[in-house]
Amino acid sequence: MRRMIVPKAAFRVLTSVCVVLAIETVGWSQSLTWLRTTTQSFAHDVSNNGIVVGEIFESVYPKAFRWQNGTMQLLPGLSDRTSKALAITPDGTIVVGISQVLSGGYYPRAARWSGNGVENLGTLQGGRSSEAHDVSANGSVVVGISDGRAVRWTSSGIQLISSSTSLARAVSADGSVVVGYVMMNQQSRAFLWNLNGNITQNLGTLGGRSHSEAWGVSPDGTVVVGLCFNNNNRQPIAFRWTQEEGMINLGTLPDHTESWARDVAADGTVVGASSDGLQQQRAVRWTRSGEIEDLNMVYQDLIQGSGILLDASGISPNGRYIVGWGQRRGGPLFEAFLLDTGERPCTPHNGDVNNDGCVDDADLLAVLFAFGSTGDQLDRVDVNCDEVVDDADLLQVLFNFGSGC
Repeated sequence: MRRMIVPKAAFRVLTSVCVVLAIETVGWSQSLTWLRTTTQSFAHDVSNNGIVVGEIFESVYPKAFRWQNGTMQLLPGLSDRTSKALAITPDGTIVVGISQVLSGGYYPRAARWSGNGVENLGTLQGGRSSEAHDVSANGSVVVGISDGRAVRWTSSGIQLISSSTSLARAVSADGSVVVGYVMMNQQSRAFLWNLNGNITQNLGTLGGRSHSEAWGVSPDGTVVVGLCFNNNNRQPIAFRWTQEEGMINLGTLPDHTESWARDVAADGTVVGASSDGLQQQRAVRWTRSGEIEDLNMVYQDLIQGSGILLDASGISPNGRYIVGWGQRRGGPLFEAFLLDTGERPCTPHNGDVNNDGCVDDADLLAVLFAFGSTGDQLDRVDVNCDEVVDDADLLQVLFNFGSGC
């Protein structure tokens, strides 16, 4: 490769990238952090840099929160009533969820929080209620429900996904794939909706079960996870679905009879919970090969008798962070936790190094700065995951430059 001369302006940006990457590298060690709330709290999602969102019962009503580096920030609501933060962008800048509004009574409304405060995303025409359940990587696409029907919000307004009773629960990084459930003949069915043709695909159900719901989708939109169950939400079992393999039963921990999958990372790692259907429940992780792991056992050295991890509700797109809730010794009944696995799994991608949905200058500069680096801890700058940052990675960024922007 010919020698590359970098202009001064670009060099300053490279220096900034250097500092950011150095800071991130320092934090690769494993840790478990209880959010240390005095009242009940639930973590629902986490960004690639460990920013947690969820809900905390600071008063009579639950309040949406954003937690970063030990600081708990209550997010402003659309009213003084209930609010919940359900999803966050990979860079931690945009949060979506639910906040009640006063309009002839209190009604839930889809809300988006950013540096500009809180925004009411509205409802379908003539509607009164809505909820935002997930957001695309750059924050431009939000999915959820309005008056009982799955919807998708963009700068163009609100788009109806299904006219039947339905819920859009998760969206891919680029906003083109939406998953959730739709009611069919009084039974719920997991669906996948694709912007490229507006196709709604019934993902079916596992044998012996009458209902299915999709709860999560991988950033590239190829892996769907959720649960199948019988009437009255009995005997739920976690599933993973791909176009090639269809729906696969992820199973449970030994001596357990129930499980549910809530989220999936870019490399296909799935998180959720496993239960005996009575009193015992544990937060779990399914590896890419389908092996189930009790997080309480895998990370017992971090927990050290501090409590029990009951449910894993979210995993960062890069697979490093896991959040959920459990029971901390001496804490409230349920308390949010952040688990830093210290892992940086590599998944080949299109050159979107910072995973913000857009291949741009920031991604190009990150690869240039890391050029020549080797090893198995390179993270997304190793675009093709061959453990070296070289011409192949640079060309992938250049070939896809401008994609998703």
